[in-house]
Amino acid sequence: MNNELLEALDVLEKEKDISKETLLEAIENSLVTACKNHFGKSDNVKVIVNAQTGDFHVWAEKTVVEEVEDPVMEISLANAKLIDSIYEIGDVVNVEIQSKEFGRIATQNAKNVILQKIREEERKVVYNQYYGKERDVVTGIVQRYIGNNISINLGKADAILNEKEQVKGEVFQPTERIKVYILEVKNTSKGPKIMVSRTHPELVKRLFESEVTEVKEGIVEIRSISREAGSRTKIAVYSNDPDVDPVGACVGMNGARVNAIVNELRGEKIDIINWNENPAMLIENALSPAKVISVIADDEEKTAKVVVPDYQLSLAIGREGQNARLAARLTGFKIDIKSETQARESGDFMDYEDYEDYEEDYDDYGLEDEGGFREEAGLEDEGGFGEEAGLEDEGGFGEEAGLEERVCLEEDEIGMSEEMTETDAMAASMEFDLSLEEAQAAFARESEE
Repeated sequence: MNNELLEALDVLEKEKDISKETLLEAIENSLVTACKNHFGKSDNVKVIVNAQTGDFHVWAEKTVVEEVEDPVMEISLANAKLIDSIYEIGDVVNVEIQSKEFGRIATQNAKNVILQKIREEERKVVYNQYYGKERDVVTGIVQRYIGNNISINLGKADAILNEKEQVKGEVFQPTERIKVYILEVKNTSKGPKIMVSRTHPELVKRLFESEVTEVKEGIVEIRSISREAGSRTKIAVYSNDPDVDPVGACVGMNGARVNAIVNELRGEKIDIINWNENPAMLIENALSPAKVISVIADDEEKTAKVVVPDYQLSLAIGREGQNARLAARLTGFKIDIKSETQARESGDFMDYEDYEDYEEDYDDYGLEDEGGFREEAGLEDEGGFGEEAGLEDEGGFGEEAGLEERVCLEEDEIGMSEEMTETDAMAASMEFDLSLEEAQAAFARESEE
């Protein structure tokens, strides 16, 4: 039993994650290669390795002939009889080859075959491992800068963070641990080539999956995501459980969950909104924190017209149009944002609530004269009295829709008990160009006489 060989195979299997069967196959191939280098050909060589004991045997199949012309492929009858007396002309004899007979060059070649096979299998294992993690987030250690690119050690392989996949303004120090998103894994002759990113929107989604249990379990879904790396990200979330608040689940208690992701992204702002199947409602949510007056969305054309209050226009558009741009990417709609004043002037929106100033709300009819009489514009006589159905002056005299109000004058003030209508006094005032008080006094004197 070859215990040393078995122990070596066990160590390689644990360290390199290469199966023992693959290593035994490599040993078989190396012995065949050694035979070819030693004898010049190996077409008739057979190698048998016992996986349980580690013992191996190399056999050369030779044909029994009377006269040997090719000693590698043929054996004489006399020599075959020495092995076993049953052999006759034309039989095939298995002649054992001792590996000790191999020369130095043949032994070195066999060694190289084994090492090459181990390296190939190691690269294959690493490739399969990281190919399975493609489109996922892994933690790596920054090694060094290679020009504008960054080499990151992922454990068993190195990855390249290209300049275009780096967040503008991020600077890393060697040995710093960062999370990266695996974009692509290619299998090359020198090993797997792994491309990673820090700007991909899926990086934020994977971070939420790792940080938020509800997202990982599928209770809360991230339906859409738009990102401008290093600045702001918007995500739309939806809950499959009516008892679970999707936004609250992603934010966490006191913002613990979302803050952990913000810290990993070096302070990048994250807006979390509720997903809605109604495009208008979704667009309104996507434009948060800005308030929206109205949204008219065309689902076929994928366009939307949005009206916001005048003081919210800059907030809805965002710095350099960022908020509107992210909302458009999040919803898939081309969004046209106008202020309330702009919408009024363009005539695009005539069905929304008309906001008026406080004075206009108070003065229903718009104008007021010096005498305190409210009047409809354009209805005023020379005496300063304006009359319109339902209008009343400050002196308490007024008519409601042609109805006449009678005024009782006190007997001790004017010395009369007769009743006088206000209409009579006003008619006299207008005919003789008298004030209302003078007309009333004239009627009083006439009654005394």
